[in-house]
Amino acid sequence: MTRTRDAKAPKRARRSANPITAYAASRSAADAAICRALRAEIDGVLPRATSRVWHGAPVWFVGDTPVVGYNVTTRGGVNLLFWNGQAFKEPTLQAVGKFKAAQLHFDDVAQIDSRTVRRLLKLAGTRIWDHSRIRGKKTGGRPR
Repeated sequence: MTRTRDAKAPKRARRSANPITAYAASRSAADAAICRALRAEIDGVLPRATSRVWHGAPVWFVGDTPVVGYNVTTRGGVNLLFWNGQAFKEPTLQAVGKFKAAQLHFDDVAQIDSRTVRRLLKLAGTRIWDHSRIRGKKTGGRPR
């Protein structure tokens, strides 16, 4: 019996054993370049953080708490999300959602200001909130 390949999956994504590498490889060339650059910055600033694809996107955790991640948007480009980003009080970050997340958006790898991203990553790695407690308070204190 002959094995068939998934014709829709790019070759690069099929070959990769690392799910974060596969995530980037399955995107357009421009978005993949942004993903690779952001991953390099994140891994460089948060070397002890663990990473995995979580809810369909690469996310880095300190302990059990998500601190930063990125995702390719349907309109194109990549969002770099900081779970506690609103606490940074940074004008460059756009507030997202009902908790304390904030993000940056990149349409091209040349838009990434490494100095700014590293500064924000350092904040993300040190200003860590226990989001499970925040969610517990919103649901009457009961764990979900």
